[in-house]
Amino acid sequence: MMGVCLGLFVLAWGVVRFFSVGAAIGMCVVAMVIPPAAAVFANKRDPEDDWWNDPRWDDPKWDDPGHDRDRPDHEPRDKPR
Repeated sequence: MMGVCLGLFVLAWGVVRFFSVGAAIGMCVVAMVIPPAAAVFANKRDPEDDWWNDPRWDDPKWDDPGHDRDRPDHEPRDKPR
C-alpha cells in the first residue's frame, strides 16, 4: 500500500500535473488517505481475539509494587533483603 501511495504522489507531480492540476491534486488526496486507512485495517482485532477477558484484570495484587504483572497466577518474587 505504501508503494501505491508513493507511486500516486510521483505520478501526480511528475506526469499528471502537466495535463491536469486538478487530477494531480485529486491523486494526492487519494494518496493522503491510504496510510491512515491502512493503519486502521491492519490494527483490526480478530473476531476470536478475547483481549477483553484478560486474567490480569481479576488479579487483586495488580498494583502492588514488586508484583509480577506478566504472571498473575504466581506469587510475587521474593524481595531482596
